[in-house]
Amino acid sequence: MHGVIKGILSRSRTVLMMFVLLLSLGTLSYITIPKEAAPDVPIPVVYVSVHYEGISPEDSERLLVLPLEKELRGIAGIKEMTSTASQSHASITVEFIAGLDISKVMADVRDKVNQAKSKLPEGSDEPVVKQVTIASMEPVITVILSGDMPERALIRIARKIRDVLEGRKEILEVTIGGDREDVIDVVIDPLKLESYGLVPADVVNLVASNNKLVAAGNVDNGNGRFAVKVPAVYKTPARYSGTTG
Repeated sequence: MHGVIKGILSRSRTVLMMFVLLLSLGTLSYITIPKEAAPDVPIPVVYVSVHYEGISPEDSERLLVLPLEKELRGIAGIKEMTSTASQSHASITVEFIAGLDISKVMADVRDKVNQAKSKLPEGSDEPVVKQVTIASMEPVITVILSGDMPERALIRIARKIRDVLEGRKEILEVTIGGDREDVIDVVIDPLKLESYGLVPADVVNLVASNNKLVAAGNVDNGNGRFAVKVPAVYKTPARYSGTTG
């Protein structure tokens, strides 16, 4: 090592010329190399959306989002999957592990979406599958909502703001941080079930057959448009009810 350093110091002019040459070549390469201000970099993210005119965000989650999520979860290599249900629309963004073949990923997603189409309600539009690229991504804006009120009240306000923003064609998707999914468990008493001469499958079929939605489209009265549906969806654990509009 000492011999190498000694040799370099004894030929300082040669080393200096090599340094200048490398610096000149680097500068020339930087000037002449092709550059793009906004390169279209492929990233393993796929966006799935489906439109069903006239249904509410709650019904969109149950009828559109859940069937698609159930099928898409079976794809290998998923890093994260986020879903959004809004008025007459549902969307799912699937992020895959970096390094996967994007063409194979798109083929797998389209295959799973085709399998889920049979479970979507009649009248819904054809699901759209798109690859997300840097060129197609819109600028991201973060809005913080706070106030001296319960968390549920803030979530309700955030959902209303989301529905309004997603109604604009310039906005691709709006997500709410901290929004938690409400889940209801049905607990069956075996003794009461036996006293009525029923089996668990009877209860499951009863719940499924009565928890249905029939979308009747929109009504336009000249001053505005509102959705009409047949009320038959469970609203509380004790009973089910619905609203029109």
